[in-house]
Amino acid sequence: MSNWARQSLARLAEGQSLALVTILATEGSAPRDAGTKMVVWADGQAGTIGGGNLEHQVAEQARKMLLTSVHFALQDYPLGPLLAQCCGGRVRLLIERLDRTAVDWLTDAARRLDADQPFEVRTRFNPGALAKTIAPVAASSPEGATITLGGEPATARGARPTLGDVLVEPQDLPRPPVLLFGAGHVGQAVARALEPLPFRLAWYDTRPETSRIPGVTVGAPAELAAAAMGAGPDAYILVMTHDHNLDYALTSAALAGGAFGYLGLIGSDTKKARFLSRLRKDGFGDGTVARVTCPIGLPHLKNKAPEVIAVSVAADLLMRLEAARRERLKDLQLASL
Repeated sequence: MSNWARQSLARLAEGQSLALVTILATEGSAPRDAGTKMVVWADGQAGTIGGGNLEHQVAEQARKMLLTSVHFALQDYPLGPLLAQCCGGRVRLLIERLDRTAVDWLTDAARRLDADQPFEVRTRFNPGALAKTIAPVAASSPEGATITLGGEPATARGARPTLGDVLVEPQDLPRPPVLLFGAGHVGQAVARALEPLPFRLAWYDTRPETSRIPGVTVGAPAELAAAAMGAGPDAYILVMTHDHNLDYALTSAALAGGAFGYLGLIGSDTKKARFLSRLRKDGFGDGTVARVTCPIGLPHLKNKAPEVIAVSVAADLLMRLEAARRERLKDLQLASL
């Protein structure tokens, strides 16, 4: 769930009570990671903590809480025979009832999530209730910092909070931008596939009729080329327009700018060979030309249906995102030695 705070605000705006479920810590094999959230109300939910009997029982527990005066509960679940699940791990959850008094901090959190700004949710355990605040992530906090309780990493079976303890939940995993050029059948399928994933989509086309498609920005070829050239070092660029000449202009603009994490060009091996030859003639060196990925997606999926291409591209970008994250964590670990 990309914006749990906005989902919560939507329920409150409808006059509904809701519960916010957060995985605080896991041990062993578990279906979702610490920090995962799920919003539960009387007749529905948004997000998932992994499905199965765990999610079913937690959702029911949350709905029962909504009928009481209880403000929060900490719950441990072993993922074994009692839940008819064979994960073998363990999770610790925080289930908290939210009402209109939560609007201020939820609005702050929603705004930061929409803007992709790292922040922390700080929860102080007061008698019978929780006090919530939103704060920027400290500059010294490492990327991917874990949830802490009383200054120590939260665990799935360690000490529970006492009065005055503060739970700190970093929300510090920014979504890298994806610049998608082309709103044809494949472009639309790719946009749909990326929508629920941890990316920020910027979608472009030059054809006026594509302005009717939600999310598409229509611009002149020069405007699209400028966007490709200034993409940024963490950006993923996907070039799949209706016009091969425009595809070439965007590819060369991206290479000229040089600041991107990935440049994918839709097309066959023949198209790739022609484009690379033309790029070299236009003065791009072999090292620069080698940064173009064509064809796009997972190489062993050859199906050309737009939906299959979209799934293939999305899976490839997720794999690249995870590889980049692991490299950053490795660099942080080496720097701390």
